[in-house]
Amino acid sequence: MKVLIVGSGGREHALALAIHKSPRCEALYCAPGNAGTAAVAENVPLAATDIEGVVDFCLKTGIGYVVVAPDDPLALGMVDALAEKGIRAFGPDKKAAAIEGSKVFAKGLMEKYGIPTARYRVYEDCVAAYNDVRMAGKYPVVIKADGLALGKGVVIAQSLGEAQDALRSIMEDKIFGASGNRVVIEEFLTGPEVSVLCFTDGETIVPMVSSMDHKRIYDGDRGPNTGGMGTVAPNRHYTPEIAEECMRTIFRPTVEAMKAEGRPFKGCLYFGLMLTANGPKVIEYNCRFGDPETQVVLPLLQSDLLSVLEAVTDGRLAEAEVSFRDGAAACVVLASGGYPGSYEKGKEIEGLAGPFDPAVTVYHAGTALKDGKTVTAGGRVLGVSAVGDCLEDALRLAYAAAEKITFPGKQLRTDIGKK
Repeated sequence: MKVLIVGSGGREHALALAIHKSPRCEALYCAPGNAGTAAVAENVPLAATDIEGVVDFCLKTGIGYVVVAPDDPLALGMVDALAEKGIRAFGPDKKAAAIEGSKVFAKGLMEKYGIPTARYRVYEDCVAAYNDVRMAGKYPVVIKADGLALGKGVVIAQSLGEAQDALRSIMEDKIFGASGNRVVIEEFLTGPEVSVLCFTDGETIVPMVSSMDHKRIYDGDRGPNTGGMGTVAPNRHYTPEIAEECMRTIFRPTVEAMKAEGRPFKGCLYFGLMLTANGPKVIEYNCRFGDPETQVVLPLLQSDLLSVLEAVTDGRLAEAEVSFRDGAAACVVLASGGYPGSYEKGKEIEGLAGPFDPAVTVYHAGTALKDGKTVTAGGRVLGVSAVGDCLEDALRLAYAAAEKITFPGKQLRTDIGKK
């Protein structure tokens, strides 16, 4: 079977490496891919959001299965367009992808079905939102753009001034475009954060290994949010007892709520959780594999990934074998200087040949090939992952490998996994 992966980041490289191993995979393509995916797949010069171009390519090439990895094409309805042409795909349809595409929809769903989450209000007017924050006078306060914003549409304002700046940037300056037409203002929750990715075919739910993302750019969780500067798995705060509670109060109710709303969810449903003193609560939903969580979860997967994905698409997840190895995994992200703000591209990356420990995998995210050399082409450039018998071993190996890779302006956090 010919398989196409839509997307270009570290998550897509991780998916490509896992799918490439499957005996079901006859040929692998990535649209548009990156310098890393080029080693195991044929990169196709199509934007991830080019729905018409992707459908045409699939028909002309005889693609049998498509993995739509990023949020944007899912929210735009790429899976729907593929289905109309009889092409099987992994990922939710447009109606189900709204669980990530609209924070307002997601919060309303949780409120309606009693799924635990932070208290919130929704505003379409910047002045009204500002007055709400001013009158409440309680900080920190969480401000979220309603729509997709490359994982950066959340601001934790520590003061009225920060809240005002965030609201102005999102709602008036439109730094995230139409995604900022509405904002959600939430209470600030405290406790350990947990990311849990779940396979679901709309009926059966199979959680993957838990993980912990590190969103802030600087050590000690300081600075602005990024798309993720590193992650570890499993998350030590996520005990079997908490996992059972989450299945009962969050995971299953969410899948059943989506079905009741006429939006059955089939794909990877990501739960961003906060383990508060009052129990686990949902911080956010994602409608796809997380990034960089995928770069620590998939290295621990023992099952054939492509077979699992197909079982989700075909409604056979209850029959699929999904198993993970013991041990731990860690991922350290190497980012461009200036990220998550403005940054330069085209910097040559050296040290990619290692040598690295066999337990290390270097996932390409924002990379490209130029004149036979690998250069930077994004904010998050590489994800250096390692697997070990324990988290300490995985972190040691990942950081040792990260030291060998250099490019001008390289920045990374040195405290991944310290929490």
